[in-house]
Amino acid sequence: MNIKQAKEHIKNSVHLYLKKDEFGDYRIPVVRQRPIFLLGSPGIGKTAIMEQIAQELGIALVSYSMTHHTRQSALGLPFITHKNYKGMEFDISEYTMSEIIASIYEVMEHSGIEEGILFLDEINCVSETLAPSMLQFLQYKVFGRHKVPEGWVIVTAGNPPEYNKSVREFDVVTMDRMKLVEVEADYATWKEYAAKQGIHNAVTTYLDMKKSDFYRVEMNVGGKSYVTARGWEDLSATILLCEEENLPVDETLVAQYLHNEKIVKEFTAYYELYNKYKKDYKVEEILDGTNSAQVVERARIAKFDERLSLLGMVLDKLESEMKENLDTADYLSELMRILKAMRTAAEKTGKDVLTLIHQQIEARNQLLESMAMAGTLSTEEKRKSRTIVQFLEAREKQLRLEGNGEPANSSSLGENDKNKEDTSAFALLKAAFDKEVAAMRAENEKIQSRLHNVFAFSEVAFMDGNEMTVLVTELTVNTYSARFIGTYGSADYQRHNEDLMLGERQDDILQEIERLAL
Repeated sequence: MNIKQAKEHIKNSVHLYLKKDEFGDYRIPVVRQRPIFLLGSPGIGKTAIMEQIAQELGIALVSYSMTHHTRQSALGLPFITHKNYKGMEFDISEYTMSEIIASIYEVMEHSGIEEGILFLDEINCVSETLAPSMLQFLQYKVFGRHKVPEGWVIVTAGNPPEYNKSVREFDVVTMDRMKLVEVEADYATWKEYAAKQGIHNAVTTYLDMKKSDFYRVEMNVGGKSYVTARGWEDLSATILLCEEENLPVDETLVAQYLHNEKIVKEFTAYYELYNKYKKDYKVEEILDGTNSAQVVERARIAKFDERLSLLGMVLDKLESEMKENLDTADYLSELMRILKAMRTAAEKTGKDVLTLIHQQIEARNQLLESMAMAGTLSTEEKRKSRTIVQFLEAREKQLRLEGNGEPANSSSLGENDKNKEDTSAFALLKAAFDKEVAAMRAENEKIQSRLHNVFAFSEVAFMDGNEMTVLVTELTVNTYSARFIGTYGSADYQRHNEDLMLGERQDDILQEIERLAL
C-alpha cells in the first residue's frame, strides 16, 4: 500500500484500540492491542504520518529512534536494593525507569493528555544487547519492570533488509504478535503531501515529467545511489531559502540531497530552465491578465514539457494565494467565535474587557504549549493560534493606551457608565475585526479574478490541448484550490470540468462499444 493508505489503516487501528465501553474499559483489551509494525523503504514519510495521525485524533505522540538507544537507556540503570524474604536479608538488582517510559509520563503530566502513540523508529536495527529486551517489549509492552501506560498505542517502523545491513529480521513468534503494514513509495500520494507542505514548484513539475526519479535505490560501479522522498523535501526547503537569500543552486548543492549523479545533473539543468521560463513568461502578468500577445504565442508553440512547467509556475502562485486566503478565513472564523464568547462572558460575569482579553491570550498560549509538548501541534494550528494572539495583544495594547476596558471603579462610576465603557471597548474590537474581514474579502475577489485570467490565458494559448486537462485536474486534486473553488465557485472551472467529464463519458461509451463488438 502507499503511505496515504498506511496512514488511514494505522489511524483506524489506533482509534479502535482507544475505544472504550460504558465502564471506561478498552473494548480491545491492552493485551490484545498488537503493536503496529510499519515496514517500508527509507525516506517515504513514515514519521510524518505519525505526527499527522496524532494531530487528527487529538492524542499525544512520543517518538524515539531505537538506533540511538543502548540497553541502559531503554531499560533503565541497575541499582542494588535490600529485600527481606521470610526473615532472610538479600541484596538484589533492580532497574530505574526506562527513559522511554519516563518520557510518556512527562508528556502526560505537562500536556494533560492521557492517551497517545509511542512511536519507535528503526525498531529492527537495535543493538545486539538490546534485541532480546525489544522482543520482550513487543510481546508484553514492558521495558524492564515498567509497562507502557494504558491508553498508549505502540507503533513501530523499520526498513526492509535490502536497505540496511544492520536490520534484524523478527522471528515468527514476534511477528505473530504485531500488525504488519507494508508501505511503498508512491509519487501521486506524495504530491498531495507536497502541496500541503509547500514543496518548491520546480521539484513537483520536474517529477511530474520524470516520475521514475521520485524514488530510486540502485547499485552501480560507484556503489549504492539513492534518491528518496525525504531528499526531495529537504532539497526543496534549501532551494526556497537560497532564493530568498539570492544564493546559487548548483550541482554541488543538489548532490547533497539527491545521491544519483544522473538525476542531479538533470534536475539542476531543469531548475535553470525553470528559472528562465519564470523570467520569460512573466507569471504575474498572466495572473493579472496583462500578458502580451508574444507570451501567448510563445506558449502556443512551446513543447509540452515547457507548457507543463509554465502551468506549474502559474498554479503554484495561485494555489499558494488560495491557501493563504483560506487560512485567513479559518483564523477569522475562530477569532469571531472567541469574540462572541468574550461578549457573552462580559454580560454574564460583568468582567471588564481587558481582563477577558488577557484570559484569552493566556488560555491560547497555554493550549499551544500543551499541544507542542504532546507532539500534536500542526503548523496550521500554530500559525492560526499565534495570529489570534497577535490580534488580541494588539487590541489589549490599544485599549490600554486609549483608556478603554479598564476595570471600572464602582465608587466613581455608575453601572451605566461601566456598560458604556465595555460597549466602547467591544466596538473597538469589532472595528478591528471588520477591517480584517474586509481585507480578506478583497483578497478573495482578487484571487477569483486571477483564476479567471489563468483560464482565459489557457484557452487562447493551449486551446483544447492536454494542458487544459492538466489545469482542471490540478485544481481538482489540490486540497486548497479544490476547497477554494468549492466554497466560492468558479464558472470557468465548472464549464471546463463539465466538458472534460463529458469527454470521459464519451470515451467510456466508445470503449464499451468496442468491447461488445457492436
